Amino acid sequence: MIQRSVRSVAGTWLAGLLVLLPLALTAAVLLWAFNLVNRLVGPGSFVGGLFAAIGYPFSSNEGLAYAIGTLLLIAALYLLGLVAQLGLKGPLKRLADVTLRRIPLVGSLYSLADRFVGLLDQQQEADIRAMSPVWCFFGGDGVAVLGLAPSPQPVAIDGRQYLAVLVPTAPVPFGGALIYVPAEWVRAADIGVDKLTAIYVSMGITPPPSPRS
Repeated sequence: MIQRSVRSVAGTWLAGLLVLLPLALTAAVLLWAFNLVNRLVGPGSFVGGLFAAIGYPFSSNEGLAYAIGTLLLIAALYLLGLVAQLGLKGPLKRLADVTLRRIPLVGSLYSLADRFVGLLDQQQEADIRAMSPVWCFFGGDGVAVLGLAPSPQPVAIDGRQYLAVLVPTAPVPFGGALIYVPAEWVRAADIGVDKLTAIYVSMGITPPPSPRS
């Protein structure tokens, strides 16, 4: 009887541990990641000092200046991404090449970093440009969604032909929801990938062309 009670208590305790353990591990990883980011770009780090220096003209409070500087840098990066998406990426890169590559040591470091980032960027652009812009009409004649078809080959699901369509949710970097829709709901969009990206970057301000019937 006592042994059975001990086993019951131990089993209940183990069940509670198994429920708590994933939460504890998740919290530990998040805490570690937060501490790492704080050491690298937190208010007490060198990079954090630069963020605060940007925000000091707007506030003399160190914490508030750091927050303002961080927000300004995030906004500047977003604007830079918009500029790059609107076709000025090439001229900006050529300007950096002309100026930075001619500086001793700095030019070598810039070239190395540029090659590394270029590998990542080329891979993403190659993947996106291999897709085809399409219109999805949900229900056959309902809501129209502009997306990308990774492959023209349909997939048979329960005897019906479906096409994979990527519906963008974030153009920089490019990502979205991959959904499978009936093939008869999908029509080719008479635009290129660059035009589709510009439409999403402008949040719909740039109008798409009329779908082909």
